Amino acid sequence: MHRRLPAAASLELETEFGGAGPPPAAPRHHDAAAAEPEPKAVAVPRTGSALRWFTTAVLYAAFLGLGMSVGILGPTFQDLATNVNRNISSLSLIFVGRASGVLCGSMIGGILFEYMNHVLLLGLSMLATSAGLYLIPFCKTAALLIIVMSVFGAAVGVLDTGANVLILALWGDKGAPHMQALHFSFALGAFLVPLLAKLALGTTVSAENHTEPDLHHPALNRSPEADPDLLFAAPDDLNLLWAYASVGTYIFVVSVFLFALFFKKTSKHEKSAASAQESRRAKHHKALLCLLFLFFFFYVGAEITYGSYIFSFATTHVGLEESEAAGLNSIFWGTFAACRGLAIFFAACLQPGTMIVLSNIGSVVSSLFLVLFDKSPLCLWIGSSVYGASMATTFPSGISWLEQYTTISGKSAAFFVIGACLGDMAIPAVIGILQGQYPDLPVVLYTCLGSAIFTAVLFPVMYKLATLPLDRQQKENRKNEDQKALSSSSRL
Repeated sequence: MHRRLPAAASLELETEFGGAGPPPAAPRHHDAAAAEPEPKAVAVPRTGSALRWFTTAVLYAAFLGLGMSVGILGPTFQDLATNVNRNISSLSLIFVGRASGVLCGSMIGGILFEYMNHVLLLGLSMLATSAGLYLIPFCKTAALLIIVMSVFGAAVGVLDTGANVLILALWGDKGAPHMQALHFSFALGAFLVPLLAKLALGTTVSAENHTEPDLHHPALNRSPEADPDLLFAAPDDLNLLWAYASVGTYIFVVSVFLFALFFKKTSKHEKSAASAQESRRAKHHKALLCLLFLFFFFYVGAEITYGSYIFSFATTHVGLEESEAAGLNSIFWGTFAACRGLAIFFAACLQPGTMIVLSNIGSVVSSLFLVLFDKSPLCLWIGSSVYGASMATTFPSGISWLEQYTTISGKSAAFFVIGACLGDMAIPAVIGILQGQYPDLPVVLYTCLGSAIFTAVLFPVMYKLATLPLDRQQKENRKNEDQKALSSSSRL
């Protein structure tokens, strides 16, 4: 694939590599096909290849930190509530604030990536994420904590959008395994951070942190009620500060590597060669983006809904003990992370479309199995593990699949990331209301089955829309070749 992101945001590292990747393995239809020059495989020097691998490793490290920064809120939520002198129920708005920040950050990042250097913008977003993690433990009022969490979420949204675009710019048609590895790094970070939080807080969390007692406890004598003008102060529990500072320091170190890559100089000749590259745009580019928006809306909504409600569903509907329900939640996310790791190797020999089809089949079968045997604890364990494994590869495979047919710019990536964010916000909220109104029905399982069926039906429509112009173009090419052959034979 020989492609160019907008000239104003041309990536200096990409020019170092002599292009974004090798030529396509198969012909693909796009409007500028005739004007697009064929890249030469020998154009990538050994130094550029090493730099490309190093940049990829930095992106993996960035997404590892992204997973840690997002996942640390769960195990430290009660401690943050205590730090601002609130109970958990009155502080739930920080999740809304973070989600809103991610949504805004994805939109802003999609625009900025069209006009700024990609590596510089990623470095700035990592630096802002690190600053947010350092500030969160120092917030002494709930309002300030929600504001800081929103700004933190915006930085995360920029990073999430930009890293997906950049990994495609670096590897082109060979980017599917690297896309899977990028999202595996996120899952690994989210898996590791509870262990870090437990190491920092496990021996110091007091019994008061798990109740809602008198908030004017002596340990909280520096609360906002006691000093309403106090906005920032060191937390009473310094281990809370240590947990956030550890993740923040790691992300700061990664940002330093990104800034170092930005200051890497490239020759003027390579810059001019990169600016001459053409982007690829499918005939139904906007329609494909809208369908992928819907696809990710329901996929991410079902994933978050199941992961969020399976614990309460298992205890209230199936009758499992809390320890067993916690294990059920762990098996879902464990198989999810494990299969994202295995997908790195599968993506090297399977096309992204094939992986999506396999994931859709697994999601439909496992969710149908769960609906049919919703009262069986054994079936719940089996279905949860298969469902988690089936959901693992869909998001990165969807991005890699779309890149085969049309160029994914910053705005394009922001658009479908926004769809995922809206699904994350809307579907779990609606299901929480419905589950409360119909406690005897497995609303969570119905939602997962409905979403699985919808995405399984939607993907063939997307595939047909993406390949229809390609089929027509191939027929036209064959017709032209036949006419040339007839013309040559008539001359003879």
